[in-house]
Amino acid sequence: MSGPIIVRLMVITCDVSDYAAMTDVRDQVLARFGRVDCLMNNAGAMVTRGLPWEDLDGWKAQVDINLWGIIHGCHAFLPGMVEQDTPSAVINTGSKQGITNPPGGYAYNLSKAGVLAYTQSLAHALRQNEGCQVNAHLLVPGLTYSSMIQRFVPEKPPGAWTTQQVIEFMLAEIQKDAFLILCPDNDTPRRLDERRIQWNTDDLIEGRPALSRWHPDYAQEYNAFVEGSD
Repeated sequence: MSGPIIVRLMVITCDVSDYAAMTDVRDQVLARFGRVDCLMNNAGAMVTRGLPWEDLDGWKAQVDINLWGIIHGCHAFLPGMVEQDTPSAVINTGSKQGITNPPGGYAYNLSKAGVLAYTQSLAHALRQNEGCQVNAHLLVPGLTYSSMIQRFVPEKPPGAWTTQQVIEFMLAEIQKDAFLILCPDNDTPRRLDERRIQWNTDDLIEGRPALSRWHPDYAQEYNAFVEGSD
C-alpha cells in the first residue's frame, strides 16, 4: 500500500503589472520549493471596450495586465528556470481574439496579439539557447466556463468547455511538444478556427480591407470560404 500523497500549496496575491511584486513572488516560491518546473502566465482581464482613440488610461491598463503581466512573469522566473537545467515549461495564455482581431474589444485584442508575438519570440530564443531544457507554449482557449465567467453567467453555456477539459487538452498537446495549443469548444471545431485564422492572414496577402471578415462586401466570399472547411 502506497503512502499518503503530500500536497504543498502556497497562495500569493500579486499584481502582475508590477514587476517588483512579481519578483517578490519568485523569491517566495524559490524559498519554499527550490525550483520552478512550470510557469503559467494566465492572468488576464477585459479592462476597456473603448475605440482605438478613446479611454487612453483603459488601454494602458489593459496592456499592463495582459501583456506586461506575461513579460514580467517571464523576466522574473525564466533566467532561473534556464539555469537550473531541468526539463520545464512556460505556458502563456493568449486568445483567439489576439489572432483574428474581431471588432469590439480593441485593446484586449492588441494585448493578446502582443502575447502571441512575444511567446513566438520566446520559444525561438529558448530553442536557440544550446542545451536549454525550457519549452514555451501558447495556450489559446475556446469558449471556457471559468470561475470568472460563472460570476456573470450562472449556468454553463452548451457551447462552452469546462476548465478541466481545457487543462486535459493542454496537457495532451504539451506531451506532443506543440507550440500553439489551440483549444476547440462545443461550438467551434479546430478546422473552423483554422479557416478564420487563414482568412484574417490572407487579408494582408490578398489586399482586402482590414478585418474583411466583418465587411459586408466580403460576407458571401467569407461564408463560402468557411463552408469549404469540411
